Amino acid sequence: MLLFVGLGNPGSKYAGNRHNIGFMAVDAIARRQRFSPWRRRFQGAACEGEIDGVKVLCLLPETYMNESGRAVAEAQRFYKIELKDILVFHDELDLPPAKVRVKIGGGNAGHNGLRSITAHCGNDYPRIRLGIGHPGDKALVHNYVLSDFAKAERGWVEAVCDGCADFAGLLATQRLDEFQNRMHLFLDAQGFGTPAKAGAKPG
Repeated sequence: MLLFVGLGNPGSKYAGNRHNIGFMAVDAIARRQRFSPWRRRFQGAACEGEIDGVKVLCLLPETYMNESGRAVAEAQRFYKIELKDILVFHDELDLPPAKVRVKIGGGNAGHNGLRSITAHCGNDYPRIRLGIGHPGDKALVHNYVLSDFAKAERGWVEAVCDGCADFAGLLATQRLDEFQNRMHLFLDAQGFGTPAKAGAKPG
């Protein structure tokens, strides 16, 4: 079984935040793949299904971002899931809006959700990095990630989530490089191939 984890904060207050794009992407995958209804499990919302013949559990931790690892570790222990089979979708300040990159392990770049998962589970898990851009000043980061996407950004946000849903089979079959390439081509075809086309300027 694979575990697809979307990072974000629970509740309607945070639903449209930049920090919640991981929630949005995993929810889009679950809807597209017609997974079971969401229900409360593992200190979060979880649902199950199959993608290209592979069993997948989707999890949206409801522990708040800084404690995401508690929920992930509970699901990991229950299903005895290997670290390499935990795929984490998260917002990435160091990538321009509408850029998607995949990496395994490495640094957490100050992302508290990743830091918590690493502390509870280990570090060498695949990360689906969903670019949201940087406000340009470190002092502005907190307010930036906890503010909603601007109206002008919604097009690329929907495209990123649609692409994740479209190409989820590549993730389920561990073709991570192919997923990244297909996402790049898809977003480029949608008109989001450069930061200038990716929506509103950060901030």
